[in-house]
Amino acid sequence: MAWTTPGTRYCGPSGTDPPPRRKAPTPLNSIRVRLGVLGLALLTGFTTPTAASAAPAAPSPTVEEQRLGRAAPQEILRRSGFDTVAPRLARALEAARTHGEARRAVTREGARLWQRAVDRAQGRGPAGGDLSRDDDRPLYWARLGMTREVRTWEPEFGLTDGQRAALLDELERSSRGQDAIRYPHGTGLKRILLTGFDPFTLDRDIRISNPSGATALALDGTVIETADGPARIETAVFPVRWQDFTEGTVERALRPYLPKVDLFTTVSQGRVGRFDIERTNGAWRGGFGDNDNIGRTGTVPVSDPATQPQWTTTTLPYAAIVAADTGRFPVYDNTSVTEIPAGATEPVVRPDGPTPGSTARAGGGGDYLSNEIAYRATLLRDRLGLRGTLPGGHVHTPVLQFGAGNTTEVTDAEFVRNRLDIIAQVRAILRVAAEGS
Repeated sequence: MAWTTPGTRYCGPSGTDPPPRRKAPTPLNSIRVRLGVLGLALLTGFTTPTAASAAPAAPSPTVEEQRLGRAAPQEILRRSGFDTVAPRLARALEAARTHGEARRAVTREGARLWQRAVDRAQGRGPAGGDLSRDDDRPLYWARLGMTREVRTWEPEFGLTDGQRAALLDELERSSRGQDAIRYPHGTGLKRILLTGFDPFTLDRDIRISNPSGATALALDGTVIETADGPARIETAVFPVRWQDFTEGTVERALRPYLPKVDLFTTVSQGRVGRFDIERTNGAWRGGFGDNDNIGRTGTVPVSDPATQPQWTTTTLPYAAIVAADTGRFPVYDNTSVTEIPAGATEPVVRPDGPTPGSTARAGGGGDYLSNEIAYRATLLRDRLGLRGTLPGGHVHTPVLQFGAGNTTEVTDAEFVRNRLDIIAQVRAILRVAAEGS
């Protein structure tokens, strides 16, 4: 794995020819010269920043942001009308005269992007182009354009590393719907929280979409009718980056809402041709590269590691979900895990779940970030004392596949149909889960 170290720039004086020699000054002229030099020195001291006080140079774009220049992302942005998003933010930043103004601009434009993506997915407002409305990729690539603008921005008033990090954090939260979760007040309405993910494995295929992110856009703010009455769904999307999870993005986003909802599910893309309700989640990172091509291997880092369990379990009504007719893809209750048994040193697969005292090496959902968001969300549920009262867990969708023979086009009819069917089936699964809880 190659690490990219952000470059720095040094600006020194430009070279010039020496001035022509002049006559020696008279005494009066000498006084004037010395006063002039002193005045210039004082003026220079007041107007030229020292190296120690200069703002750090802006970092280079990340590996994830660097993919923006490729043809497929540009086509996706152009065919959805989202190619105007990053330039709009760039203009807002250019107009900012203080860090506070910049922060307000970033928050406003991030929230605008999230709402625009939700509106587009749900048929409101202009489509902006011929790309299917259910597509999650315009949101993903437009956000990366925005983060690249903030990351490489060098305002005249200067930014500290901490200030730039705060701007990026605000942009991530606002453009992912994480700070836009709103439920109506009152009784008689169930509350459901669902999370999705960005596209990933983009070096394998830059065209990839993530049906969990598309589902989040399609269902945000919608109401489903259940046998027990209406249920309001609120959603958010998370990055495919280990570092964000290490820094607690999942817990920060979900903690305010888990005590208030009636059901939650984290959703991600899983196996070909099937849904899985993951029974068990493991406290292990397997090291697969994320969207910045960075891998992490080791125990999932959480607060209070002394009380950290190796395993957490779903409280979704998995039996009812599996038994219901929710759509064209089969749905499985996946109980398999990989563990190191107590007293052993080598990992083994356990089809029926972990054994007492074992050490996690993969949950039912594997050892990547889908398993980790499920582990973190269900551990948070348990630490909040909600295990016995709050149904929650992880749903893996089928892999979203392009039509047969399509290896170059960014979309096709079968690709769109597959995504729409997955979205519809997740909605049906939520209905069953809400009725069975």
